[in-house]
Amino acid sequence: MAAVPLDLLDRIRALERQVRELAGRAQTRPALNRITHGAVVIGEGGSLDVRAPGGTQVLGVGQFATGRYGVSMAREDGTGVALEVGGNDTTAAQMVRLFARGGYPSPIVMDDGYADGYLGRPWVPIPLAPSATVTASDWTTTHAGTIWTQHAVLAAQWSIYAPAGTTAEARLMLNRGGNLTQLGDTLTATGKEVFTSQRITPSAHGLSRGDTAALLIQARRTAGTGTAVAWCQGMWGSNTATPKEAK
Repeated sequence: MAAVPLDLLDRIRALERQVRELAGRAQTRPALNRITHGAVVIGEGGSLDVRAPGGTQVLGVGQFATGRYGVSMAREDGTGVALEVGGNDTTAAQMVRLFARGGYPSPIVMDDGYADGYLGRPWVPIPLAPSATVTASDWTTTHAGTIWTQHAVLAAQWSIYAPAGTTAEARLMLNRGGNLTQLGDTLTATGKEVFTSQRITPSAHGLSRGDTAALLIQARRTAGTGTAVAWCQGMWGSNTATPKEAK
């Protein structure tokens, strides 16, 4: 029998050992809790559902029950959704919404659902001066403030008061680069206070997000000798309530 070189036997034994190792690894289930390379793709309407030990969903990514897609993050204590992008609500478009504890489905921070590019909530107050008296027959500016446009809608509440035997008028104006535009109707009061609550949409104010302008309330006395008073109850930037308001 011919002699077999020892190095060849060593090689054979090494090959046998490698074959045994490969066979053992083929029967071993790989770890599924770590991905070190490559991307994870969940397609065909799939989703990722992460839940706290008590069963509360704290993260949902993918397709919701209504067929829409988005991201939902909640608190493990069961106090409700904290953040949604898109979401299960079929009217929410692809909004980004933040919710207070226990406050779902009313968000405390969101973009506008109908007017792209605008802030929805929170509403931002627009500071104007306090009430002012009016006795002149010419239009007199009683309130003035600067608006930096963040919302699509201007929500305005203001009034004019005239004592008995006196008539006064008031109007809301927008001053943009020296050009005055009246927003809404002129209020007229005789011997009483007249209020208005307006929602002024982009088609009326003509402002885009980031534009600045001055809001003015102007008033005048048109009859009588009493002293009229113009009031501003509040001015806020507001989210749109309907698709029509976004136009």
